[in-house]
Amino acid sequence: MSDFISDFWSNYVIAATVLSILGCAILLWLTGRKRVVADADNTTGHVWDGDLREANNPLPLWWVGLFVITIVFAVGYLVFFPGLGGTQGRLGWSAAGAYQAEVQKANAELAPVYARFAQAPVEQVAGDPAAHAIGERLFMNNCAQCHGSDARGSKGFPNLTDKDWLHGGTPEKIIETITLGRVGTMPPMAAAVGSADDVKNVANYVLSLSGSPHDSVRAGLGKPRFAVCAACHGADGSGNQALGAPRLNDNIWLHGYGEAAIVAMINNGKQNVMPAQQDRLTEAQIRVLAAYVWGLSNVPATTASAKP
Repeated sequence: MSDFISDFWSNYVIAATVLSILGCAILLWLTGRKRVVADADNTTGHVWDGDLREANNPLPLWWVGLFVITIVFAVGYLVFFPGLGGTQGRLGWSAAGAYQAEVQKANAELAPVYARFAQAPVEQVAGDPAAHAIGERLFMNNCAQCHGSDARGSKGFPNLTDKDWLHGGTPEKIIETITLGRVGTMPPMAAAVGSADDVKNVANYVLSLSGSPHDSVRAGLGKPRFAVCAACHGADGSGNQALGAPRLNDNIWLHGYGEAAIVAMINNGKQNVMPAQQDRLTEAQIRVLAAYVWGLSNVPATTASAKP
């Protein structure tokens, strides 16, 4: 409940839970006290479909017993476990805590496996068959959802198998990216570029930087206006890895290709987020994963399988 800015939903859950249990108890109590006057044939007098009659039989004791046990169990559960809004319960148990305990236990059991690669250079780890297999599984579990199972990405998600890196493709930079995550922001630039016609001219100039099909007249008119973009992307469109500004002269398009896509980017801007993995993966896991990612676009150093 800590994700909410007030106690309303916590109190709502408490009220709904308590009232539900009380309602069940009251219903059981009233049912046990109610006495229906039966006819001589032990029916209540209610008839359906002409010949279906309701018998006046008491509730089976086993059914009543189960009902009582359910209510007692619910009350006991709420005392010891979290179930009343933001209360933790006397045992202090939580699903998040149980998950973290399992993760810590698993990491401790796997520590000897990753220790084999702790001292070796990332380039060498990338060439180790055992490390490659572990890195591939880590990638599939944590990265493939965005970058694809083949690591070739898709619109808005970078291809990790080429040499085009937003923040740098050295092992150190890849480790930094996985560990801390990245936030890439392209602000809306239409106001700085000029009119809608100026935006189209700049879009064509951007296309010309990579030799892509473009309107040469518009590209010529857009070149002076590109100065406001050059602060991040460079005068020649070679990008800036320190800022995470992509290259514009390599014909690799992260958010779509063509005049319309570039115009939309200039007008609307874009923000991409690469989530940090330091709370999900250990330092050793990140190192092996970085070696796997680095090896996707580089030739790993030849090495024999590391010995324990």
